[in-house]
Amino acid sequence: MRTRLATTLCLAPLFASVLWCQSTPAPTIRFHTNLGDIDVTMIPASAPKTVANFLSYMNKGAYNNSIFHRSVPGFIIQGGGFKLQNGCNTKTDEDHPVVNEYSVSNTRGTLAMAKLPDLPNSATNQWFFNLASNASALNGQNGGFTVFGRVANAASLAVMDKIAAVPIPANVFPSPCDTIPLINYNGGAVQDSNYVLVLSVAPLTPPTITSNGIITPSSFGGFASAAPGSFIEIYGSNLAGTSRGWAADDFTNDNAPSSLDGVTVTVNGKRAYVSYVSPGQVNVQVPADLPDDPATPVIVTYKGQVSAPAGLTIKALAPGLLAPPSFKVGDKQYVAAVHSSSGAFVSNGSIPGIPSAPAVPGETLLFYGVGFGPVRPSSVPVAGRVVLGATALSTPVQFQFGETTAQVPYAGLITGLVGVYQFNVVVPANVPDGDQPLTVTLGPETVPQTLLISVKK
Repeated sequence: MRTRLATTLCLAPLFASVLWCQSTPAPTIRFHTNLGDIDVTMIPASAPKTVANFLSYMNKGAYNNSIFHRSVPGFIIQGGGFKLQNGCNTKTDEDHPVVNEYSVSNTRGTLAMAKLPDLPNSATNQWFFNLASNASALNGQNGGFTVFGRVANAASLAVMDKIAAVPIPANVFPSPCDTIPLINYNGGAVQDSNYVLVLSVAPLTPPTITSNGIITPSSFGGFASAAPGSFIEIYGSNLAGTSRGWAADDFTNDNAPSSLDGVTVTVNGKRAYVSYVSPGQVNVQVPADLPDDPATPVIVTYKGQVSAPAGLTIKALAPGLLAPPSFKVGDKQYVAAVHSSSGAFVSNGSIPGIPSAPAVPGETLLFYGVGFGPVRPSSVPVAGRVVLGATALSTPVQFQFGETTAQVPYAGLITGLVGVYQFNVVVPANVPDGDQPLTVTLGPETVPQTLLISVKK
């Protein structure tokens, strides 16, 4: 068996026979191991033939169910040459060697090709991850060891180090297999579960935004336009690897996170504030100071993989009131108004799970909204930060119950939250009983929702 030195593995996508050019986005490959995933960004611009060689093996499934057969603490972990069956005695078939393309330094977290001693152009199917900066040992040796990928993120580096920490029991296999790491091995026959396995190697599919898949929050109307500071819902596939909303620990000095579990979103090139992630949906708050544009590009990035841009209409004002789908009865959409005295929702009893408690003329109700634009003082940002003091809406707002205009003693952002507006509205004294249409105007804009509110004297 030939002994090969391994370096770190950075892979690329499906097109193994293509020579990559500088303008081609670098693909990312996922090593799915039994100790976690290592995502590697290929560098075809520096090593096009080596990347193509690796992809050829990958596309044939040569690396599936293979083992890490060599581990040298503080130096490298190596794989690609052997399948699980019968330990390291079952070699993976080798294609013709690839021409050496050394140009990138063997630094920590890089993926490089292993080769035979004193034969620079002998690399075939074995690769290694550099656990440390091995430039002094590998850059000048044997023509230099060709780096063709880089570990893409901190989580993947942690998995690389986890594999490197697996013990290497002595006197289990003869040389050159005497540095195989084994998980939970206590002597006796080696079991399949003891090996560190590469279960599969495959391209990491980039995030995809569904056509017409960006709307304002469905509970606030679900419109296809948004204002700076509005929240939007982005629907698609491969958008994230986890499912959760932001938590207190995600905030730093009252600043909302612009990245959540490896997901970032840009709107017109500016980082948005990520409030929820899942594989099929990502919610963000639109950054401030964006110009009006009917086709503002929105791009989702997850673990280095970038979606194609999707268009979003940005308007200075794009108001919407809280009116969740659960408040719709038949073809009637009721607004989510709250009695300021009791905290109960306004309802005529027809909304499932909401007791009857219609609005009473003369009382103050609380309404909630997004997309209502700037506030005073102007130093309070409408996006990306917890609101810490009182504010007032900069643009005049009007609430109308049926034909009657209501007083609005307060209109501004909610203290302690990010980007949500509150309106304290007095129900007019002469509003008749029954379901009344609610019309809200903000400067020249009318809230594009057909809403009802129940009133009873």
